[in-house]
This record gives sequence, C-alpha cells and structure tokens, in this order.
Amino acid sequence: MSDTTKSSWWQRLFQTPSDEPVVVIEDSGVDEDAVPRGMRIAGAWGWRILVIAGVTALAVFLVIQLRLIVIPLLIGVLVAALLTPLVNFLHRHKWPRGLAIAAAVLGALVAVSGLLALAIWQISRQFGEVRDRTVQSFDDLKEMLLQSPLHVTEADINAWIQGLFGSIQQDSQVLVSGALSIGSTLGHVATGVFLSLFCLLFILIDGRGIWRWVVRLMPRRARSAVDGAGTAGWSTLTNYARTQILVATIDAAGIGIGAFALGVPLAAPIAVLVFLGAFVPIVGAVVTGAVAVFIALVYNGWAIALFMLGIVLLVQQVEGHVLQPLLMGSAVKVHPLAVVLVVAGGTLLAGIPGALFAVPIAAVINVMVRYVASGVWKTPGLSPQVVPGSALWQTVPRNPRVGSSARKKGAQAPE
Repeated sequence: MSDTTKSSWWQRLFQTPSDEPVVVIEDSGVDEDAVPRGMRIAGAWGWRILVIAGVTALAVFLVIQLRLIVIPLLIGVLVAALLTPLVNFLHRHKWPRGLAIAAAVLGALVAVSGLLALAIWQISRQFGEVRDRTVQSFDDLKEMLLQSPLHVTEADINAWIQGLFGSIQQDSQVLVSGALSIGSTLGHVATGVFLSLFCLLFILIDGRGIWRWVVRLMPRRARSAVDGAGTAGWSTLTNYARTQILVATIDAAGIGIGAFALGVPLAAPIAVLVFLGAFVPIVGAVVTGAVAVFIALVYNGWAIALFMLGIVLLVQQVEGHVLQPLLMGSAVKVHPLAVVLVVAGGTLLAGIPGALFAVPIAAVINVMVRYVASGVWKTPGLSPQVVPGSALWQTVPRNPRVGSSARKKGAQAPE
C-alpha cells in the first residue's frame, strides 16, 4: 500500500504535461444536433464561395488598377490569335519565320489603314456638299415645324437653340478640363498602341517559349493539365477572332447594301466604317449607324433617313440577338444566354474594354475548365485534339476515341 502511495506521489511530483491522464469526454451530440445537417452543408459551401468571390474581386480590382497594361496586353493576345494561322500558313510554305511575321503584321496594318483612309478620304472630299446639305436640311426642318399643327413659332425655335448653346456654355468648364487632359489621354493611347504592338510581336515570335515558361511556374503535377488547358483556350480564342471578323463583315454588308439600295451616297465608306466599328462594342455600332442615318438625312431627306434608320436598327438587332449569340456562342462553345450576360456584365464592370473582352475571356475560361474537368490530361502521352470539321467550329479540344479510352482507364490514371 505504501509503495502504491509513494509511486502515486512520485508520479504526481515529476510527471510531465504529456504524462497527464487524458480525460475523455463523450460527445453527447447536442451541438451537432442543434444545427441541422442542411445548414452545416450550406455553411461549408458558403464560406468557400465567399473565399472564391473575394479572390475574384481582388483579381478584378488589380486588373482595373493595371488597366493601362492589361488592356494593351489583351489586345496584343487577341490580334496574335487572329494572325497566328496566317503566320503558320506562310511558314509552312517555305517563308522564313521572321518574314512571315513581318508580312502578317504589316499586311494587317495596311489593310486596316487603307480601309480607314478610303472612308475618310471619300467623306472629306464631299465635306463641303455635306455641310451645305446640312444647312439646307436644317432650314427644311425649321420650315416644317413652322407649318406643322404643333403651332411652333420662330421665337420658340430660337429659344430652343439659345437654350442649347446656354447648356454648352454652362458645361464649358468640363469641356476645358477635358481639353487640358487630352495630352495625357493621347499619351496613354500612344503608350497602349506601342505596348500592344510589342506584345503582338513577341507572342508571334516566341509564343511557345513564353507559354512554356508560364507552365514551368506551375507545380510539376499540374503542368500537364495547365499545358493542355492553355492549348484548348488558345484554339478557342483563335476561333473567336475569326468569328468576330465574320460578324463584322455581315454587318458591313447589310448596312452597305441597304444604303446602296436606298440611293444613299457614300455607301462604300459607310460599309467600311461599320466593319471597323463592329470591333468596338456599343460605341462603334452607335457611331457608324448615326453616320449612315445622318448622310441619308442630308442627301435624301427624312423619308429615306427613316428607312436607313430602320435598316441600321434591323442589322444591329440581328447582330445582337442572332449573330452574336448563335455564331459566337457556337464558335466559342458558350451558351447564347451566357454570351449576352457576359457582355452586359463586362460592360457594367469595365465599360467598352469589358464588353470587348468579356466573351473571349469567358470562352477561354469555359474551355479550360472543361478540359481540366474531363481528366484527359491524366493519361500520359495524350495531347488535346480538336473536333474535326470546319476551322470555324474547331473549338472543343477532344478526341472521341481518346476520351473513351481515358474514361476506361480512369481508375488507373496517375494523379
């Protein structure tokens, strides 16, 4: 008995904290039962969604803060996706790589500059006549208002004109401040143009090397998935650029043919402006459509101008609700509703740049996520293949036989 007491006393005196007896309290389950299982699952999903939303918001904030760098980079990537097939075609036909890149870039610059110069030249050549017809149209409108049943007097018209000029004078401070900041704006534009050009050239010259460097930044086990997803995203981006050119061509042809059929002069410059403006969402369509209606008004009168306005609205509605959702959605494998929603969301978040890059970014992310989720990258020796068919619709990188074999071997696929 004494030994037992001594041992107990000795143990109590020299025992370490780790030697202390562990008191086990049975879990009564009261706390878990107090929170329903559905609430626990919702909470687990909720905090994960909040983390993802926070990271996404931080990424969007950084992109907005670095927009003077990010926007030129995205423009360079988009133009590179458009010119890469041409460069590869020339290179396959025995052109040196550098010469093929120079020919593609210079050809694109010459084509765009030529179309723009043609439109500006034809419009400026008839500027005097447009000015005279504008004055005549204003006088006709004034005479029509004076003789209309609205009982509008010349004093009312003069009061409206004076009010318009008064509003402009009241906003003169804003106009002056905008004029003072135009130097900075032009500097930003020039910097963005040169940065886009440099990004374009380096992507065309060493795009594969840049991508390999990016892949090497990833963990070794994730490199195969990242590489395959990047290849799939690049294929989708290339198809987006081609489809955008197709949509712009259809818009230009529709409005140009409509102007020619109505007898509106400068139909060719109008078509060129519509084609170039189609690449600038919202603003491009509004400005080029307004130019077409204005020319129809000053040359052909109100009736033809209303018909021209109807044609412009019809073409833009077909583009916005048919061509963009169906052609673009089919080309980038994004649902038509998603195309409309991402364009609206991009416009709300970042204005014109957001509308311009919303669809390609959503399409690339969609295809990359689908590729990673498919698990094809887990099978060694397999590379992403493209669905056979027209080049316009080659977007989803998969091979039916490869996919089936990969699914069969899914249990033995390396992690």
